[in-house]
Amino acid sequence: MRPVLSLLCFPVRLAILVVALSLPWSSVHAQETVEPAGPTIEIGEGVITDAEIRSRIQTIFREIEGLGQIRVSVSSGVVTLSGQVEEAAAANKAEDLVSRVSGVVAIENRLTEQTAVTERLKPVIGRFESRLQQTLDYLPLVMVAGLVWALIGLLGWFVTTRRQPWDWLTPNAFIADLLRQTVWLAFLMFGALMALDILGATAVLGTILGAVGIIGLAIGFAVKDTVENYIASILLSVRQPFQPRDFIALEGTEGFVIRLTSRATILMDIDGNHIRIPNATVFKAKIVNYTRNPERRFSFELGVDADSVLHEALAVCHKTLDGLDFVLKKPEPGAWIEQVGDSNVVIGVSGWINQTETDFLKARSEAIRTVKTALEAAGFALPEPIYRLRFDAGAALPAIAEQGAKSETKPAPARPAAETMPGEEVTNTHVDEAVLKKVDEEREQQTGADLLSSNGQDELGTRPTV
Repeated sequence: MRPVLSLLCFPVRLAILVVALSLPWSSVHAQETVEPAGPTIEIGEGVITDAEIRSRIQTIFREIEGLGQIRVSVSSGVVTLSGQVEEAAAANKAEDLVSRVSGVVAIENRLTEQTAVTERLKPVIGRFESRLQQTLDYLPLVMVAGLVWALIGLLGWFVTTRRQPWDWLTPNAFIADLLRQTVWLAFLMFGALMALDILGATAVLGTILGAVGIIGLAIGFAVKDTVENYIASILLSVRQPFQPRDFIALEGTEGFVIRLTSRATILMDIDGNHIRIPNATVFKAKIVNYTRNPERRFSFELGVDADSVLHEALAVCHKTLDGLDFVLKKPEPGAWIEQVGDSNVVIGVSGWINQTETDFLKARSEAIRTVKTALEAAGFALPEPIYRLRFDAGAALPAIAEQGAKSETKPAPARPAAETMPGEEVTNTHVDEAVLKKVDEEREQQTGADLLSSNGQDELGTRPTV
């Protein structure tokens, strides 16, 4: 039995032996892998004495303003700081300096802030005096920088207020003025850059330009309509789509052009009323200029009886218009059959006039009167609309209706020739100068505010003449 028990106990003894051998090595390995929590605390001859640590810290504190009154005590490498400081930042600074001194094991910070008003105001007064002294030291340099800026700005003003070379660069007064302002602004920016370079503050320029850019962007969104009108004014002054005294139509609004300003186009309608249209609207609108081409065609329609000899009626219309003094011979007047109506034939008539000598509305009115009179004198009736009425009951009614129809279609008797002279002009067709005189008066009252040119040229070139 004993040999058997010995065999059974052998594995147990072997396991105990393995565990016993592994424990010391594990603990030793664990000790080797632990990192120290702070700087190594030296022992032996390399240890710095407390007196040396204290002396080194006090020497450092005496060289820094606000730390000279701190009391320092050292025991076994543990530094204790006591006393009062003017600001909490000074206490943190003192603790940071002490932690960097060799030989310090730990720091006991017992510093407190100064609560006396006079002591707390000392650093503020000191900083103010320092900045005041720095400002006084910089004052001569600032005056020199300001003088340089002013001289460069005055040079820019002198250059930009001359008539040449700006009038030579562009004939447009508005563009020339805009170019002058741009060049003067460039001189001012260059002067500011030179002044900052003298002061050694060129880095501030980037900050200033960034702030100006942000402010400019915000202002641009706030005055978007004004900026849009200003840009439209520049483009309109360059394009010159019309000139003063032109009669134009803008999206259904008609009037004579008074002037083009930096914000709006000012018109005067035929009734003498002022109309101000924003330039942004003018730039995008459909513009009809009735004045640019002095030759303008008028047209109207007249109806003759359906039984008339139409080619004779057309010849009468053509001959009558051709005999009017205010109607141009070239292009020739025209007459054509416009359409066949229910009870008449509609004839279209047209003629050309010179707008510089003849008023359009008066000429059209006189042409209608003259052609109508000539047709009636030639025996052509201008019938009114005929309506037929149908009645289901009664025998006498159809006869009455037929008799009424015959009476309605009976041509009117021709008037004596003495009363209808086709070439006789009763209405004066000359240009109405009343509104144009008012336009001229408006332009004379405000000189220099017009962006339009009156030299006879626009965006299409030289204007045609008759």
